[in-house]
Amino acid sequence: MISDLKYRQHICEIGKKVYEKGFVAANDGNLSIRLGIDEFLITPTGVSKGSLTPEMIVKVDGQGNVLDGELRPTSEMKMHLRVYKERPDIQGIVHVHPPYATAFAIAGMPLDQAIMPESVVYLGTIPVAEYGTPSTNEIPDAISKFVHNHQGVLLENHGALTWGKDLDHAYYLMESLEFTAKINWIAKQLNGDRELSNRHVQKLIEMKTKIGIKGNSPLGVQTSDGIHAMKVTPSPIGELSEHDVNRIAEKVTKNILNELKELLK
Repeated sequence: MISDLKYRQHICEIGKKVYEKGFVAANDGNLSIRLGIDEFLITPTGVSKGSLTPEMIVKVDGQGNVLDGELRPTSEMKMHLRVYKERPDIQGIVHVHPPYATAFAIAGMPLDQAIMPESVVYLGTIPVAEYGTPSTNEIPDAISKFVHNHQGVLLENHGALTWGKDLDHAYYLMESLEFTAKINWIAKQLNGDRELSNRHVQKLIEMKTKIGIKGNSPLGVQTSDGIHAMKVTPSPIGELSEHDVNRIAEKVTKNILNELKELLK
C-alpha cells in the first residue's frame, strides 16, 4: 500500500479532473495504471470519479483477480486489461463519456478529418469500435484491432477510451480528443469542416515522425495548387437551389399578405 500510494493518489487526482471537466456524470468512467508486469491499479465500481480516495483504488492482476482492496473493481476492467496485454508499453488508461466525443460515438462517426495541425500530429485518427455490452469480452474484442495503430477509440453508443505512456498522457489525449470533437462539431454546424490538403498533412506527418509519435494520421484531401483546405463531406442538409429559395420567399410573402388582409377587415 505504501509503495503504490503515489499512484493511487494520482488516479484520484485524474478522477477529480475528469469529473470537474464534465467528462463523466455520477459513477461513470474508469481509470487505471500499470504497476508492473502483472499488477494494475484500477478504479472501483459504483464510486464517483470526483470522490475517489486512495484506499478505494483496487489492485488486480492480469486475470482480474483482486490482490488488494475492499471494493470491487470496475465492471469494465476487461477492457483495460486487454489494452495492457496488447501493448506492454502502455502505462495508463482513461475511459470516460465526454459529451462531444460521445455524440460522435453515438452517431458512429470517427474523428478522422485533418481539420487542425494539432490533431493530425498529436492525436491522429480516432476510429469507432463496434458496440459491445459493458463488462463482457465484446468491448475488448472490438477495440483489440485498433490498439496498436491508434491512441484511442470511440466506443459505439458508449463513450471514449484513450491509452498512453502514463496516466497523464492518457488523460491529455482524452482532453485533445474531446476538444477535437467539439471543434469538428462546431465546424459542421457552420457547414465548414474543411480538411487540410494532403500536401500539408504530409509535412505534419513528417513532423510527427521526427518527434516519435506513432499511430495512424488523417490523410487530408486532394486540392488544387494554392488551396490549403477544402470541404469534402456532404452538408447535413442539402443546399437549397435559387428556385427553392424563391418558392419559399413567395410562400412566406403570400402568408404575410393574407394575414395583413385579415387584420384590415
